[in-house]
Amino acid sequence: MDKIGIFCSASDLIAPVYKEKAEELGVWLGQHKKRVIYGGSNTGLMEVVAQAAKANGAMLMGIVPTKLEDSGRVSDLLDINFHAVNLSDRKDLMLQESDVMVALPGGIGTLDEIFHVAASASIGYHNKKVILYNVDGFWDEMLRFFEKLGRLHFTHRSIDNYILVAGSFDELVAMLDK
Repeated sequence: MDKIGIFCSASDLIAPVYKEKAEELGVWLGQHKKRVIYGGSNTGLMEVVAQAAKANGAMLMGIVPTKLEDSGRVSDLLDINFHAVNLSDRKDLMLQESDVMVALPGGIGTLDEIFHVAASASIGYHNKKVILYNVDGFWDEMLRFFEKLGRLHFTHRSIDNYILVAGSFDELVAMLDK
């Protein structure tokens, strides 16, 4: 897999552990000459991943909605800037351009991106997966909720048909190195 989509927080106010893991991933992406497809913001984990990836040789493709452009929050590091009309357009373009998606810790936007990919896979639009990078147990509560969905038969297939979980950096890179 050479084209890695990244979903993550745009907040600059999060704990250092998340930034450290985002930087570690960015370094690996660059060293392995991956194409990084992400939201293109100059804030939060998006910029942390982008800086580390770019410094180590990755190509950066930002899928940037007009609201980010209008507010001056576009990263200066982008090799390619795809203009998106809105967040729905952005998600579709990211999905189209990526081989797999990695979800680092994030907020509502990240959740929206994860569910967009999983829901469209569940009805057959594609067979791409989202890998939740479970830094410091960040996704644990959501994983328990996914188990509940399955147990109560609210999913037709197991969630792991769409969403994988990496509990460590080594697990994550093993999944990406396939």
